Amino acid sequence: MTLPKRSDFAGIDAWVFDLDNTLYPASTNLFAQIDVRMKTYIAQLLNISVEDAFKLQKQYFHKYGTSLRGLTLHHGIDADAFLDYVHDIDHSVLNADPRLDAVLAALPGRKLIYTNGSAYHAESTVKRLGVAHHFSDIFDIRAGDYVPKPDPAGYAALIAKHAVTPTKAVMFEDSHKNLGPAAALGMKTVWVRHEGMPAREGEDLTHCHYVTDDLLAWLAALTDPKA
Repeated sequence: MTLPKRSDFAGIDAWVFDLDNTLYPASTNLFAQIDVRMKTYIAQLLNISVEDAFKLQKQYFHKYGTSLRGLTLHHGIDADAFLDYVHDIDHSVLNADPRLDAVLAALPGRKLIYTNGSAYHAESTVKRLGVAHHFSDIFDIRAGDYVPKPDPAGYAALIAKHAVTPTKAVMFEDSHKNLGPAAALGMKTVWVRHEGMPAREGEDLTHCHYVTDDLLAWLAALTDPKA
């Protein structure tokens, strides 16, 4: 973990967080429910086996940033129907997180969520975590005109909507690829690493300015007045 120094973050006024496997640990396995519903939906839509649907789902995810983007481009899928179905999951596996609440409260400035998922899913998640009151907005896939990270268009739309100055912003992501456009714009970046989203051997990660396996510990170090 590359620990932050408070002095390096002076003047930051926008804290941009990815949602899934970032604001809550990947070990919670919440996203596994979405994965199941995705492949079920795709199998029914295209009349293929669940196994083939899963392969297609992951193929589109790695190529386009989301499975939805590939399904939209190649199969003319109803994006809203897809999102409503795959995010109809049991969020009760998440519990309120007082530590997350405390570190978010200690961050000065605005907190935003930037997710390739739906606002409904994000709202349900942060409510369960007990931190919804910290976020001034959720910039979801619909707000980005269904164009997912890491396409630069969504980052530009987020910046324009919220008058974010990139050099005064930090972005947190479990996908290191999604941090590339943020770094290119001048944002500080924090890769919240987990085994489900590894980097390839030799892959250039210079756009990940900080790396942590524990978001709460990293934020606690940043907000520690003794740091």
